Parts: sequence; structure tokens; C-alpha cells
Amino acid sequence: MKVKIINKSGHELPHYETEASAGMDLRANIEEPVTLKPLGRAIIKTGLFIELPIGYEAQVRPRSGLAAKKGITVLNAPGTIDADYRGEVGIILVNLSNEDFTIENGERIAQMIIAKHERAEWVAVDELSDTTRGQGGFGSTGVK
Repeated sequence: MKVKIINKSGHELPHYETEASAGMDLRANIEEPVTLKPLGRAIIKTGLFIELPIGYEAQVRPRSGLAAKKGITVLNAPGTIDADYRGEVGIILVNLSNEDFTIENGERIAQMIIAKHERAEWVAVDELSDTTRGQGGFGSTGVK
């Protein structure tokens, strides 16, 4: 699929690192380094503006390496970029570690996945069909 993009960052366009990659890395587009204190959060701009077709969204997710090694994650993961949004893509990062983390210009900070979605039409009813699980939730199916 083709997606229109404006790149004001000076960095390369997001791209798939391998043939089987689902996500494309997003890079920080900042004039000065940003330091996140423990439990600190910031919106980090990317310099990217996209136009998705209706029926698609861009999901912004953490990079596994940053999360596992540094405790840096996307606060509202997955963040959603709707097809009618035309502003700059920004990433809400949070530092869940006990140490300061500094974000540099051009650093890969998140990944983006383009996904098709459906629109729901609610049908009001008086009861729902029975299932074996029923109302069980929050671990009711066990842990092993």
C-alpha cells in the first residue's frame, strides 16, 4: 500500500529493517537532547506527517531493545494515529527505570505498524450468548 508522507526531519524515512518486519522504526527529531528522569515523560517529535487511507491506523509501539535494556517505553502503547490526523507524529515516551535516559536527535525511539481496522456498529440487546468462560476474566483461565 502507498502512504503519503512529509518528512521535515532530515532523517531517512521509516523503513522495514527486514523483509518480515511488521514495524518501522521512528526517529527523534529534536534540536537538543532530551533527558527523561526516572518516571519522567515527554512527547518527542519525529518531523513526520502522514496521510493514511480511511480504514487504516498507524500504531506506535515501544522498541523492545529500549524497553528491555533501558526501561524506556511508549506511555500510551499502542498509540494510535488516525487516518484523518494531519499533525506531526509525536511519541509519548516514559522512563520506567531508576536512571536518567537521554534521547538524542536521530535516535530510534519507537516503532510504527500500519494496520487495517473495522468500525463497529452497536446492536443493543437484552442478553448475550452463553460461553464456557462466561464472566470469568482477570486471570480466571489460570496462569499455567
